[in-house]
Amino acid sequence: MARVLLLNGPNLNLLGTREPAVYGTETLESIEKRAAAAAREAGLELIAYQSNAEHELIERIQRAAAEGVGFVIFNPGAFTHTSIALRDALLGTHLPFIELHLSNTQAREPFRRHSYFSDIAVGVIAGFGAFGYELAVRAAAQRLARGA
Repeated sequence: MARVLLLNGPNLNLLGTREPAVYGTETLESIEKRAAAAAREAGLELIAYQSNAEHELIERIQRAAAEGVGFVIFNPGAFTHTSIALRDALLGTHLPFIELHLSNTQAREPFRRHSYFSDIAVGVIAGFGAFGYELAVRAAAQRLARGA
């Protein structure tokens, strides 16, 4: 069974209460449960992890490569616009990944329009709210079936 790491960055632990007009009212826990169900349907094992700390996300990416994770779904949150270190971790592990955002970052403030990940990601899913996580799981399954 292929393993997929669902990685969530800073402040995503506040989903459900943080700016619901932008990010919706679903909690991260409920989003992860739905993503895990979609993964099981697709024959994948989903491992979910969230941290507000950049170094913990880097360590989790590095550990994923050693654990045989075949694909990463990553919502870097605000680190999207700031973290060369996370970019380097993904490049260093050679793990294919999808960049994921609940909101359409291109339709928001100008500083949110730059990503340190989009150009190295397999693809980007943005603006579909919590449903984007299920879309990302399905896209990951398709890529893994084709050999990533």
